[in-house]
Amino acid sequence: MQLTIVARFLHWDLLPGTSLRSAMPHASASRRTFLKTIAAGTSAALFSPAASYARIIGSNERVGVGVIGVGGMGGGHLNNLLKLENAQVTALSDVYEERLAKAREKAPQAATHKDFRQLLERSDVDAVVVASPDHWHALQAILAMEAGKDVYVEKPIALTIAEGRAMVEATNRYDRIVQVGTQQRTAELYQRVRDVVRSGALGPISFIRTWNYGNNYPDGIGMDPDGPPPAGLDWDMWLGPAPQATYNPNRYEHWRWFWDYAGGNITDWGTHHFDIVHWAMDVEAPRSITAVGGKLHIRDNRETPDTMVATYEYPGFVVAYETRFLNANPLEGRGYGIAFHGTNGTLIVDRSRYEIIPENGSDLKPEVVEGNGNAHAQHMHDFLEAVKARTRPISDIESGHRASSATMLGNVAFRTGRRINWDAANEVVIEDPEANDFVSKTYRTPWAL
Repeated sequence: MQLTIVARFLHWDLLPGTSLRSAMPHASASRRTFLKTIAAGTSAALFSPAASYARIIGSNERVGVGVIGVGGMGGGHLNNLLKLENAQVTALSDVYEERLAKAREKAPQAATHKDFRQLLERSDVDAVVVASPDHWHALQAILAMEAGKDVYVEKPIALTIAEGRAMVEATNRYDRIVQVGTQQRTAELYQRVRDVVRSGALGPISFIRTWNYGNNYPDGIGMDPDGPPPAGLDWDMWLGPAPQATYNPNRYEHWRWFWDYAGGNITDWGTHHFDIVHWAMDVEAPRSITAVGGKLHIRDNRETPDTMVATYEYPGFVVAYETRFLNANPLEGRGYGIAFHGTNGTLIVDRSRYEIIPENGSDLKPEVVEGNGNAHAQHMHDFLEAVKARTRPISDIESGHRASSATMLGNVAFRTGRRINWDAANEVVIEDPEANDFVSKTYRTPWAL
């Protein structure tokens, strides 16, 4: 008799007694105190219920954490985890041996695995940090949940909207704690912004501008030719569900600018911005989206635009997202940020501070509030406390999915070259089959969607 694991669209046929690793496709060989101090169910024949698969964690115990992807962001998470009293790093995974070895030097007590599936089999891993490229997020997060692990997943939570919805459903199905890496929610500065906006002090808000500016002109990431991968890098496993491609240094080092692996600046930085907009304005999704731009002047082999403006219609207000890599002159003195424009005044925020600028004749008082900078460590700490208490984290999977989806829709509008209308309840573009082709994707065999 054959048993089958299904994670919504994800499926592998398993024979009785088959392990999780071998069954999957084969791959080659208290806030202030803290701030002061630093797809259907799974067969019971294969797994215990998700809520009991990982060991029970006492309130005073440290959470065993495995980190998948120990490069830039993953390396930063590892550094933070090693300083947290509620964490014990027990395992690390990366497809590049050199990177994995460097991470092991920081955490010599941790086991290392080139194949993340081995990490998921470990009984000393209670929670998993998914810090791989975007095209891996959904598969790794859902498989971790299937294995009874709680998950901290970087933003955007997935490459496509359909993947994101599958992650939401898996979170509910396996009763897991999932925190999304939209750490601005944990920062007190952004919590105050949310409160100001919701208080109505700015008056009715009709327009919100979000932006990221920089200058990579003229050569950007360069035009390195294709070639063999470096020794110790499992390129096929790095590609995973993405289409087959010859190794190129930019695809590996600068994957965020290639459509097969990510969505450019709008999904990277824009997810942070839209998460705060949704939170402060108490909305979930736009009604319609338009986007213009292109790869206009930078001479490199990136695929995502060097200039882009996306405009979103929400009930009662409009949001603009702007990104450029050709001129770093700041807007309102900031290279990135969010500006809430109300009838009584404007609130402008980045991670360093927010400023309220009253309209002429308004009773609103000017105000400048300084922030505490990077909230990554606190965000991770709060996730681990939620794991121990079995409570909902501040950046839950549904809010992360909604924010990620908004940015993905900007890319859908850009890539189709037209205005799209979004049915948020059913998560489809209205009467536009071509646009809906971007809402999901086909995985490379033997990975499956």
